[in-house]
Amino acid sequence: MRWSIIATSVMVGLAAAGSAAAQSYPVKPVRVINPFAPGGGLDIVLRPVLLRMSDSLKQSFVLDSRPGANGVIATELGAKSPPDGYTLLGATTGTITINPSTYAKLPFDPVRDLAPITSVGSASFILVTHPSLAARNVRELVALAKRRPGELTMGSPGYGGINHVGGEYFSQLTGVRFTHVPFKGSMPMLVDIIGGHVMLAFDSTQATLPQIRAGKLRAMGIAAEKRSPIAPEIPTIAEAGGPAMTLASWYGMLAPAGTPREVIVKLHAEVVKALAQPDLRERFVAVGIEPVGNAPDDFAAEIRDDIAKWAKVVRAANIHAE
Repeated sequence: MRWSIIATSVMVGLAAAGSAAAQSYPVKPVRVINPFAPGGGLDIVLRPVLLRMSDSLKQSFVLDSRPGANGVIATELGAKSPPDGYTLLGATTGTITINPSTYAKLPFDPVRDLAPITSVGSASFILVTHPSLAARNVRELVALAKRRPGELTMGSPGYGGINHVGGEYFSQLTGVRFTHVPFKGSMPMLVDIIGGHVMLAFDSTQATLPQIRAGKLRAMGIAAEKRSPIAPEIPTIAEAGGPAMTLASWYGMLAPAGTPREVIVKLHAEVVKALAQPDLRERFVAVGIEPVGNAPDDFAAEIRDDIAKWAKVVRAANIHAE
């Protein structure tokens, strides 16, 4: 009986200490690992949010870019960091939900080794073509591709990334076959499409809209359930005569598994508070980002669903990371 009372007292004391620590968190700068080079989509989304979190919590939240291996290097570093809330991980749909299928073996398990905090924002993808292509909408594009199987070239910013896998998803839904041309980044890919060297691609709203509005790219359709409020003139792929499909990249924040729940909840609340600021929301919408801020459990469910969805596409397309 005595030992039971002592054990209970110790557990209560530890819980109280953990709660107190969470209330005072953070007491030192927080590092947020970025799997990509500065200036990319994840950087654009996280940096302004982290600046507001720094102001709110009176501690620095600093992005630490660790690009390479489709985000595997940075994700492993984040997953294996101490679960104390002082090392967090920036992540995208590709790094967390596609890599587990394209890589034969990863040095981490994204579900077991990481604790989701929130999806900060999401960007839908637009199917774009060179303006000279003899197709004015998705229905005509599918018909053209079926007449010329394998002749139309489809670009992507890298083999096995979401743009590539999303293009294969479209091919599987429509029964067409493109020839994939991987590039080292979105910008060189779009330059080659604008130059007429590659015919089409799926890419994010923030990457494509400036070129679409300049008349350098033709928008076939947006891969979403409904039209985007920032580009209502672009029909959904289904409206343009194609399949009902969604293709988007979320930009999220995760922590190492085992990070105190109180810290996760506090970080989520701070992101939501930042996203509620009108100037930040306007800034996101202007570049094609939809603010999200979903709860940790909802984000975890989204990750599990995405892993299952993309695993089927990757297997059918026989995609293996290089």
